[in-house]
Amino acid sequence: MTVQTVGELLRQWRHRRRLSQLALALAADVSARHVSLVETGRSNPSADMVLRLADQLDVPLRDRNQLLLAAGFAPRYAERSLDDDALSAARDAVARVLRAHEPYPALAFDRRWNIVMTNRAVDPFFAEVDPDLLRPPVNLVRLGLDPRGFAALVVNLSDVRAAFRSRIRRQLAVAPDVELTTLYEELLAPDSADTPNATVESDVLIPMILRLDGQELRLFSTITTFGTPMDITLDEVAIESYYPADAESAAYFEGRSR
Repeated sequence: MTVQTVGELLRQWRHRRRLSQLALALAADVSARHVSLVETGRSNPSADMVLRLADQLDVPLRDRNQLLLAAGFAPRYAERSLDDDALSAARDAVARVLRAHEPYPALAFDRRWNIVMTNRAVDPFFAEVDPDLLRPPVNLVRLGLDPRGFAALVVNLSDVRAAFRSRIRRQLAVAPDVELTTLYEELLAPDSADTPNATVESDVLIPMILRLDGQELRLFSTITTFGTPMDITLDEVAIESYYPADAESAAYFEGRSR
């Protein structure tokens, strides 16, 4: 396996962001010549320079560590389990957000869409799910699209699949990941039988219609992430909160909480 240099990795990230060397240099307040020298391996960047360029390229923390290692430096960002004592304040914050959203469903998931925490309003949805899908790690995409999971409840499954497809495609464009690519190819490939005519491009409103207890419930969701995290786990955690889109759907969830 060929080991890539820090210059090659930075060039890949620059191309991914569709920036010229000059544009990156101006953003990072360095000369375009210096960027060129770093990318071609004729200049060895300092750790601070690697991180300065990575910041302008919006490189995820996990990949910033790879850049530092390629440049001969120690990783800067730790990756701890969400159960780690060092992340107790962040873990409590996630739990607080999830609880505050009750009686409506909310959950937290990692970069590969594995669920790491839920609120109590999500529990009833798991009642009829095949136990095989509930073996850790429980994947939200697989759970939502598999007939043994929530798919049988989703009236507009094509729209929901399109929303997942658009979001994960953009996610992979920002930061490629082998396991996430495999998940995409397994469940979201464009040649899927129920591919709709258009994809859903919004990360703010995700249309979903569920049929529960003989009633159609309309929900949309929002995504919350941590601001300026210094830990890889927190950098990759997102909270999805579901809201009723009409009074009837709100009444359903509020009635279940009594």
